[in-house]
Amino acid sequence: GSCNSPLHLSPIPAMAEPAAKRQRINEFASKEPHVIAEIGCNHKGEVEIAKELLSLAKDCGATVGKFQKRNPKELLTKEQYEAPHPNPSNSYGSTYGEHREALELSLDDHRVLQAHCKKIGLEYSCSVWDTTSAKEIVSLNPVLIKVGSPSNLHFEMQKVLRDEYTGDVHISTGMTTHDEIEKIVKFWEEGKGNAKNRLVLYNCTSGYPVPFEDVCLLELRDLKEKYAHRVKALGFSGHHLGISVDVAAFALGAQWNERHFTKDRTWKGTDHAASLEPAGLTKLCRDLKAVHKSLTYKPEEILPIEKTQRAKLKWGLYNAAEVKKLSG
Repeated sequence: GSCNSPLHLSPIPAMAEPAAKRQRINEFASKEPHVIAEIGCNHKGEVEIAKELLSLAKDCGATVGKFQKRNPKELLTKEQYEAPHPNPSNSYGSTYGEHREALELSLDDHRVLQAHCKKIGLEYSCSVWDTTSAKEIVSLNPVLIKVGSPSNLHFEMQKVLRDEYTGDVHISTGMTTHDEIEKIVKFWEEGKGNAKNRLVLYNCTSGYPVPFEDVCLLELRDLKEKYAHRVKALGFSGHHLGISVDVAAFALGAQWNERHFTKDRTWKGTDHAASLEPAGLTKLCRDLKAVHKSLTYKPEEILPIEKTQRAKLKWGLYNAAEVKKLSG
């Protein structure tokens, strides 16, 4: 009968091709890492702070500076709008609705921020939460638009992004079942033209902050296996502490990395605690570039850097004459 023991190893096929003859393709060669500095609402509702955060993100090495756009009256139920903020010390208004309105920037503000990005050589982007916001940000035509985990089943909104916009759409999969992820990808596959080739799918756990045991990076393996050939690229949206996890996410196939970004984690607001400050974002960008450079095969068995070391250090080479005598 079949052996179900976990120690049971299937035999190696006898005709396996020797590794030396196999063509080794480096999947990372064309996958430069990209970092999105998610400023979100960390600007506290002030355009000048938002501009400063963009300039800091650029200095840190980020590819994209990103905000959020909500229409609170469209997005929230009346009860949610009129309820007090669940954490009053973080609130910018007497109700949750007022708090959300206080942190909203107008479309003209977003135009100003997009122009600032252009001036400093950073890509501008925004997450959209509802259909009105999607239409507004589409009118700015940024290179990419983000759909956060809370909004990834809002198909009326995604229809605007799919059918009335031609840029890339990055979608997070926090608090989303496997069936729901499949539904999202199918929705993009049903779009006209190359809609599915504009989709970037992110591994994500929704929490602020997320403990390491809940990051669940191996979900990236599943996303890669199921969707790498069906979407443009994969990403990782992290709400964890520190920057070690992000390097592993890149090695597991996440070309895009999104981290919340602030100038000072002690500022008032929910997202600051799970955000990186400039020193952390600088190190993250540096580390991802270093790892990308390192993810290669040796182009020859002994590299030029090793040749002099080999002649000097390798037993049987530097002392070839003595070894020959011994074996003789």
